[in-house]
Amino acid sequence: MDNTTKIGKVYLIPTTLGDNEPLEVLPISIKRAIENIDYYIVENEKTARRFIKKISSGKSQPSLHIELINKFTDPLSIPSFLNPCLEGYNIGIISEAGCPGIADPGAEVVKIAHQKKIQVVPLVGPSSIFLALMASGLNGQSFAFNGYLPIDDGERKSTIKKMERISKELNQSQIFIETPYRNDKLLAEFLKTLSSQTLLCIATDITLPTEQIATNTVAEWKKINIDLNKRPTIFIFHS
Repeated sequence: MDNTTKIGKVYLIPTTLGDNEPLEVLPISIKRAIENIDYYIVENEKTARRFIKKISSGKSQPSLHIELINKFTDPLSIPSFLNPCLEGYNIGIISEAGCPGIADPGAEVVKIAHQKKIQVVPLVGPSSIFLALMASGLNGQSFAFNGYLPIDDGERKSTIKKMERISKELNQSQIFIETPYRNDKLLAEFLKTLSSQTLLCIATDITLPTEQIATNTVAEWKKINIDLNKRPTIFIFHS
């Protein structure tokens, strides 16, 4: 790169949280960004290309340069994904759902971008974590996103109890996600382990026509039949 080359930027491009029309939930700035970017870092090439086509049907698919970042990506190869920026091209990072960098492997690319002094531009879009917290009625001033709980039953139970104690001590909302086909099992664990008066928010299919968001005590949830199998869900509790 010579001294006259302007460094490109990294744009964090949110996607929809489900199979709805992108421009129903995404601002026009997403469309503008995609129309002007040919280099992308994504989790899944097939779904990323489909999303780009939905946003901008006239975009040339053969002109797209796509790098994959997921659990199979060699960490040593990630810095090279940003080479187009050093040659003056903008790069877009697209998450599989929601906002890049939040519970998403794109965070590693963003970290390296900062190390290389490349400007990072976050674009507005839906985050299931924050939309669930907004709608929960629980403490939005002090909260912790904990991601996935341990798979081992004993570890999971002790972690839930630990997080419930922390919630009470710090007046802090505790946020969790799970692989959708394990949602019902996690809910059963919460109902078995948490105190009866602990408040639990279950936020399912956020932004979709089947969206359901409700906050009840654990005792109240025990009286309600709800099917969460294979439905994207955020769980939040507050003791």
